[in-house]
Amino acid sequence: MLKILLVDDHEVVRLGLKALLSNYSNFEVVAEASNADEAVSRSLDYKPDVIVMDIRLPGKSGIDATREIMAAQPDTKIVILTSYAEDELLFDAIDAGAYGYVLKQIGSDDLVHALEAIGRGESLLDPAVTQKVFKRVREASRKATAEAFAILTDQEIRILALISKGKTNKDIASTIFLSEKTVRNYVSSILSKLSLKTRAEAAVYAVKNNIENHLPSN
Repeated sequence: MLKILLVDDHEVVRLGLKALLSNYSNFEVVAEASNADEAVSRSLDYKPDVIVMDIRLPGKSGIDATREIMAAQPDTKIVILTSYAEDELLFDAIDAGAYGYVLKQIGSDDLVHALEAIGRGESLLDPAVTQKVFKRVREASRKATAEAFAILTDQEIRILALISKGKTNKDIASTIFLSEKTVRNYVSSILSKLSLKTRAEAAVYAVKNNIENHLPSN
């Protein structure tokens, strides 16, 4: 049986959720809270398996409460149940340690299934916000790769690309019309700037960050 703590500043919402969950023998609502401080306190007192947490609370937010509870009881599973699908709230909740983010417009059966999944330790996002997460992940990935070579000069990027193809210093010198000594100096500079030790590490770094998409135009 999953012990559940309900956190919402509207009593009618808590009553509705409690009435819904009372129809299922695998749920037990052990406590309720109307604000963040109560949520933290009752979480410590009742040690629920799952906390259904509203974001908009008087005073500190549900995200603040989530962060405090996770710091004290990291095994507690918190699902955010909210009317809001705002990007920053979503990512703040995930960053705070929430296992799930579900909109209040969800159907009763879907909510029950969501709580069961979270009780099993699964992470869950409402379909309405899943695409927002994927979009943010993609944007973060693009930003990371864009910044991966920002510290290098155009010539260093060209040389690193050639290193990633297995070219020796002699090969590189011939390709870009430099002396081998100059190429060695460039390679040393590249390794130093990227905090890498070997050409092999440099090659892996280049491939991992899609260096071919960052080559200077000329």
